Amino acid sequence: MLYQGKTLGIEVDDDRLAWLVFDMPDSAVNTLSQQVVAELMEAVSALESMTECQGLVLASAKKAFIVGADIKEFHAVFGRGAQAIEAMCQEVHALYNRIEDLPFPTVAVINGMALGGGMELCLACDFRIVEPDTRIGLPETKLGIVPGWGGCVRLPRLIGADNAIEWIAGGGQHGSDAALRVGAVDAVVASDDLRDAAADLLKRAWREELPWQPRRRKKTSPLLLNSVDQVLTFETAKGMVASKAGRHYPAPVAAVDVIRKGAGEDRLRAQAIETDAFVRLAQTDVCYQLVGLFESDQRVKKQAAAHEKSARDITLAGVLGAGIMGGGIAYQSASKGTSIMMKDIRNEALELGLSEARKLVGKQLERGKFTADQSAEVLGRIRPTLSYGDFSEVDIVVEAVVENAGIKASVLAEVEQTLGEQAILASNTSTISIDRLAGHLSHPERFCGMHFFNPVHRMPLVEVIRGARTDEATLGTVVAYARKMGKTPIVVNDCPGFLVNRVLFPYLQGFELLLRRGIDMGRIDRIMEKFGWPMGPAYLLDVVGLDTAAHAGEVLAEGYPDRMANDGVTAVEKLLEMDRKGQKNGKGFYRYEKDKKGKPKKETDPDIQELLTAHAERQVEMSDEEIIAALMTPLCLETVRALEEGVVGSPAEADMALIYGIGFPPFRGGALRYIDHVGLSAFVRQARALADTFGPLYAPTAELEARAAEGRPFYRTQPTGENA
Repeated sequence: MLYQGKTLGIEVDDDRLAWLVFDMPDSAVNTLSQQVVAELMEAVSALESMTECQGLVLASAKKAFIVGADIKEFHAVFGRGAQAIEAMCQEVHALYNRIEDLPFPTVAVINGMALGGGMELCLACDFRIVEPDTRIGLPETKLGIVPGWGGCVRLPRLIGADNAIEWIAGGGQHGSDAALRVGAVDAVVASDDLRDAAADLLKRAWREELPWQPRRRKKTSPLLLNSVDQVLTFETAKGMVASKAGRHYPAPVAAVDVIRKGAGEDRLRAQAIETDAFVRLAQTDVCYQLVGLFESDQRVKKQAAAHEKSARDITLAGVLGAGIMGGGIAYQSASKGTSIMMKDIRNEALELGLSEARKLVGKQLERGKFTADQSAEVLGRIRPTLSYGDFSEVDIVVEAVVENAGIKASVLAEVEQTLGEQAILASNTSTISIDRLAGHLSHPERFCGMHFFNPVHRMPLVEVIRGARTDEATLGTVVAYARKMGKTPIVVNDCPGFLVNRVLFPYLQGFELLLRRGIDMGRIDRIMEKFGWPMGPAYLLDVVGLDTAAHAGEVLAEGYPDRMANDGVTAVEKLLEMDRKGQKNGKGFYRYEKDKKGKPKKETDPDIQELLTAHAERQVEMSDEEIIAALMTPLCLETVRALEEGVVGSPAEADMALIYGIGFPPFRGGALRYIDHVGLSAFVRQARALADTFGPLYAPTAELEARAAEGRPFYRTQPTGENA
């Protein structure tokens, strides 16, 4: 044994090949924590002292190579300021350069996954071989930073600037075959043959049969691009990346600039350029929030995994109601491998559900995500029926009929009689009390809510609603099924509107209060889109459906009459009286025409301005900041109330539900991170002032007041307050 640390070790075999294997104890994956980096430095020193080594293999004893730096350490490191961040980057650059400069050939054997700093370590090696189904990539831009350990320097020299920009700015993961095509890896080898392939490659390189030294010089030299190529490559890419990333996410555009500025420089100068950008971005609020979101997402996954421990297997599912929603649920289940029966009472409805599934499969086929055979397999897993027939064999049934308590209760009671003893019932309801529906069932312990968001195939969140009598096996099984469908399940307790709709409605009620003060609808939408929402409140109401929003409003007003009951007729109700339901019938706050692709295109409607002018009770001048506060404050306060009442289990789960369910701006971190960023005391003062103007919906809770007085934020670490 040449070297043995706690997280990695080096053995030298009889052929004088060194095998450096990463194996973090008490962890399912390897990360590049500070401890790992320190031990890797010691290991490299041991390698440098060897006089007869003929090659180095980097490998992993885990199911994946290295998933990146330890993101749990980011907030602490970044919080130490620019000098500490720069020192960290320079330290790792020097380490990776030492690996790249070793006097013998090196190969990274990549199994499972190599991401971020793990992929950058692989790039420092002379060769890279991967097993099939391996995923590699540099996802740093999704955390608000750029690759900071040489990725922006080595990858363009390895695969070309165009490909490197796509990989780095996009932040995606790439499969083995795609990586081989662009030259990011040198071979794809069966898992059982990786060790032999690595040894053979190094022996051939040592015998000069493979040109390892010229490959090394290419990575450490300037990128060969003439001035015309530079303009065509970087200026075109910068515009496309900026358009796709949006104004709130500076890292992808910064990555293009780093690659461009470093292209004509040697290794050290190019790495210095990369470090400068990394240091600047690491101190931004965007980076702070996106890193926090990653941590929250990991917590949500751990919570789901804990629930899954009590899950039963699901091999056959069922969905009741074959409309757009039912068809979407059926597609999602079938596309992830679980067969599903889709039942309705009319052939026309079944055809609508099947048509939705066919459309979604067709899109995947067009994009190359499915082959023709895979498409046929997915559709073959959906079994339409007009009778309950084989429902005695299903493991779970998702009820997705019209959002009407009476109809749902009747359908649920009917289907329960056909199910096996262990089968689970779940209702895809957005507002109706689970306990109320459970009152009609013989086995309420095997019943809960499973609230999908529309469109099902795109929206990642599923609210799993626990009723008072729902047992743990039911909850765990529904969580497991949601995860199997590729969704992020978050468990919440039953209450009017559950979590997401309950929190969203005060935001929309704030919109109504602004309209009553004569604030222009279009201006409100533009301000909130600039703030970071994917669409403003008027446009959102049209997409949701004004009738759907009105129904949710009634449920919430009944549940929380002290703060959510409206005084007088709302603008939404007036539009519904004119049969304006939003996108579903082509007219709402906006008017909609189909574009060339058949998608609804938003247009202003002069008739609406006249209606809203008459609806306004007064004309009030308000700044953009005041409009933002009027909308964001009640949303954030309702999130606080839901947390305090135990509707949701943690700040992380609350914030992730809003981001995944209603498109809360990710770079702002979620409602509770947003309060932390504003500052608890400042937020409470703002809420008090708004409550004097707008009423109890804006009043801070006593617990929030106490939290502010004690200086007790929802999250431990705080942003730097710097901007990109």
